[in-house]
Amino acid sequence: MYLNGLDELDQKIVQLLIKNARLSYSDIGKEVGISRVAVKARIQALEKKGVIEEYTTIINPQKISGAISCYFEIETLSNSFTDVIEILNQNNIVTQIYRVTGKNKLHVHAVAASNSEMEHFLHTTIDTLPGVTSCSCNIILSRIKDIKGLRL
Repeated sequence: MYLNGLDELDQKIVQLLIKNARLSYSDIGKEVGISRVAVKARIQALEKKGVIEEYTTIINPQKISGAISCYFEIETLSNSFTDVIEILNQNNIVTQIYRVTGKNKLHVHAVAASNSEMEHFLHTTIDTLPGVTSCSCNIILSRIKDIKGLRL
């Protein structure tokens, strides 16, 4: 897949960064066959365009004793949709919010330190959201496949 403004060399660089964002410009240059300076310039251009948004550490909550991951499918009345997003956005337990197909539907991921913390989140946040017409909650038992970044 070739994206506008992302040539084959940029794709190789991005793939390497997806696998290991801590690679040095020199190491990337050796892999793709260009100089460290050229790699730096390309990465800075990708950052400036917004293709690369950030570099981060991803924590697997299932490897932390007691942590629990859930996802919620939430549907709201149209006049409450923005308020629900704002409330969820302010909660530290919520890790991701996606607007999905369907009228006023959200897919929300949450990670809590324990079952009791998740239960507290359910009672104090999810159960009190305004204008919710339906809500389902699923506990994530294990991560089977989780692609980081865009498949190029």
